[in-house]
Amino acid sequence: MGKITMKDVARMAEVSMSTVSRVLNNPESVHAEKRQRVLKVIEAENYHPNALARGLVYKRTQSLGVLLPDISNGYVAEVIRGMEDTANSHGHSLILCNTDMNRERMLKYLRVLKEKQVDGIIFMSEPVTGELNDLFTELQLPVVLASTQSLEYNLPSVKVDDEQAAYDAAVYLIEKGHRKIGMISGPTFDVISGATRYYGFQRAVNEKLGSRADGMVEFGHYRFEDGYIAMKRLYGRKPDITAVFAASDEMAVGAITYLREKGMRVPGDVSVMGYDNTKFASMYTPKLTTVAQPMYEIGSTAVEKMIDRLDGEVSGDERTYLSHKIVERESVAEI
Repeated sequence: MGKITMKDVARMAEVSMSTVSRVLNNPESVHAEKRQRVLKVIEAENYHPNALARGLVYKRTQSLGVLLPDISNGYVAEVIRGMEDTANSHGHSLILCNTDMNRERMLKYLRVLKEKQVDGIIFMSEPVTGELNDLFTELQLPVVLASTQSLEYNLPSVKVDDEQAAYDAAVYLIEKGHRKIGMISGPTFDVISGATRYYGFQRAVNEKLGSRADGMVEFGHYRFEDGYIAMKRLYGRKPDITAVFAASDEMAVGAITYLREKGMRVPGDVSVMGYDNTKFASMYTPKLTTVAQPMYEIGSTAVEKMIDRLDGEVSGDERTYLSHKIVERESVAEI
């Protein structure tokens, strides 16, 4: 006999194919006697279901596509961990596609995911353009946004309130006595994280100090080298600066590295605050004070939203904002 199929298992166990599928995906929903018959056949015949076979009844492959901008980023890795654990608990697997924020690469991956018949797509971090939303509609697949959102298109999303988080970070530094505060920001054309964190910082400085911080801001793309270069520019213009808020932990570490090379003490001479609370924030010296995003929960919640959509259980609250918090460690001093 050739490779055994789900149909063969159903025939041998004298049950329907839908019962076999439920035993594989949700065994508690099947009566114990029927469940044992199916499991006995599966074991005796050494049956290994594949995704397409399991999806015959529900027309699903139990797989989700994830489009992400940079898989090497520590923040992204933590979000993916939350997605993976939650998807696995629901019997789903993930197909990860690293777009590198390249449009052609992204479009190619979307076509590939459609061909692989994924049940849905989770889209991370980047803004949703009109062209991209049209493509989502054309693919006729449910889409959930993680670490991004769309105010223009009706797509479910989960993230933190980046503007409020950056505002809180600036207020924290001000309450520590700092008045000459700089920021290493993401690009403002990044409307998801760059512009929002920049405006949150500006709002706090304006409200609490009665000034604008335009001349105290440098820009980069969230990575270590961007933080290093931006800190070099900022310190070159503002050598009397006492604190810096960086829009990512990587940028913060880059800033600290430059300051140390200049013979400056952190936080003795300049305090540095990060954003994200990635793993290395607590491993670096000094341990980084930072704005913590619930990265694992963002990934987990995004998958839960997708499962709800696949099961037809869509709630009215499409846009979900999770709480941020400030984690105090060693890189910020009171003056």
